[in-house]
Amino acid sequence: MRWMKYLGKISYLLLFIMLVANCGTTDKEEGTPKSQAAGTEPVPKKAVEPCMAEIDWVDFLMINNIKYYQNYDGTKAVTEEQLGDKLGEVSYMLNDHACTDHVEKNGDAAFLPIGTVVYALKGYKSEFRVVANNKIYEVKDNLKAATMGELLDIEGKVEKISLESSEDGSPIGDFGKEASTEFVHELLNLENVGFNAVYEKTKHEAGIFLRVHLHDGTSFRMVYYPKANGFTAGAFGSEKLRMLIMSQREQIKSAAGL
Repeated sequence: MRWMKYLGKISYLLLFIMLVANCGTTDKEEGTPKSQAAGTEPVPKKAVEPCMAEIDWVDFLMINNIKYYQNYDGTKAVTEEQLGDKLGEVSYMLNDHACTDHVEKNGDAAFLPIGTVVYALKGYKSEFRVVANNKIYEVKDNLKAATMGELLDIEGKVEKISLESSEDGSPIGDFGKEASTEFVHELLNLENVGFNAVYEKTKHEAGIFLRVHLHDGTSFRMVYYPKANGFTAGAFGSEKLRMLIMSQREQIKSAAGL
């Protein structure tokens, strides 16, 4: 009888071990993430919806937190000898890729391909002018520039100021030599408030087209709004500057028979 009791105890022990083993196997198969993942289909990434907006991008680039626009009508192709130090490269082209909700950042360009090198331009501070794809890009927005003098690197480089037609941009006439010098002096001392601040005051006003001619043969246009006394470059003028511009404009138009 003792051996039967002993055999019975062994049987109960073996049965207990088998039950525990089976429970452990079930837990592993049903409870581990690995087993679950093995039987789960991968979740496809949500497709990026195409941009349906028609966007006319301005030819710009952004580097070192400064936004530049291409100066297409006052410059010519840059030679290799004019290139300064490498400043960076284009990392994203907006045209055919970005939509209206895109937030501009360093490395962005409207039309320049990824990898296009951006250079400094000899003779000018890179905060004012840079070169990419042999084209000159000029500062549009620079939050670090406190004045027009810090924004525009033109002190001692201006040949003259001229008046252009606001209808087709054709030249009408030039400021006098002293008037050109006084214009630049007054302009560079103005506070840089940015384009947006000026636009809010001038968006319903017709502007006067002025062109700044530099000694190296290049130039750039500035639009002046007399009622708001504002410049698209991002500044509000002094009363002295307003009177100078309006008097020169009147003289030039009179001489041109306009």
